[in-house]
Amino acid sequence: MSGPLAGGGPHTSEWQVRLLVTEDGDLTRAHAVLEPGTALGGTPLAADAEARRSAHDPVEPVIGDELAVGRALLDLGHRLVHAGSVAAEAAESARRRDTE
Repeated sequence: MSGPLAGGGPHTSEWQVRLLVTEDGDLTRAHAVLEPGTALGGTPLAADAEARRSAHDPVEPVIGDELAVGRALLDLGHRLVHAGSVAAEAAESARRRDTE
């Protein structure tokens, strides 16, 4: 086995997510940034989402925050799964080339 786990020791990393939430009238926007440390080559992933309050909804800013942030985090999760899938496919393709 090769890679960081070859020595049998555990792999630990710390990733951070920053969220910026802005509200302007009935529109709430969320901007989420994932700082993956050394994973993903250290390249941050970002996602944006929004929530709009309906005229029938109560004026509760936290609801818009929760919806916008939840949507941004879901989008960020989808982007992260896609990046992992692409990396796994590339590694498998490289492994196959090396064994041919």
